Amino acid sequence: MLHDYDTKILLALGECLKGNKKVAAWLMDNGFPEITAFSNAVQSDREALDWLLNSPYAELGVLSNAIDGEEDARTWLHKNNYDFYIVFADACKKKEKALDWLVKRDMKIFIYLAMLIYDELEQQRKDLYNPHKLFKR
Repeated sequence: MLHDYDTKILLALGECLKGNKKVAAWLMDNGFPEITAFSNAVQSDREALDWLLNSPYAELGVLSNAIDGEEDARTWLHKNNYDFYIVFADACKKKEKALDWLVKRDMKIFIYLAMLIYDELEQQRKDLYNPHKLFKR
């Protein structure tokens, strides 16, 4: 579970989400390839998503799909007792109830990560209508 990682690793995930390739390489070289792959999957990297789904970290791939709004992913997370990931996926869409849940539990790092992911999803939506970026993803 993401909440089992040291805060330092979660901050590194945040850096990956912001595009910091040096931190991503550090994570890969220090035994956290799943964190880099999750960041890349959130950023629409199909290869990273496939790697996650076929690894011992499949739940992170499913979380990425749930963040993208896939109902089957949410159902799988619930069925497999990953309810925290459902809350986190909702927080990544700025759903008030999910954000309040995180605030009440003083999970500031996850609020931070959710806002980074929200910004990434918003940029992806904008890029869909930008003819200069349409074929770069």
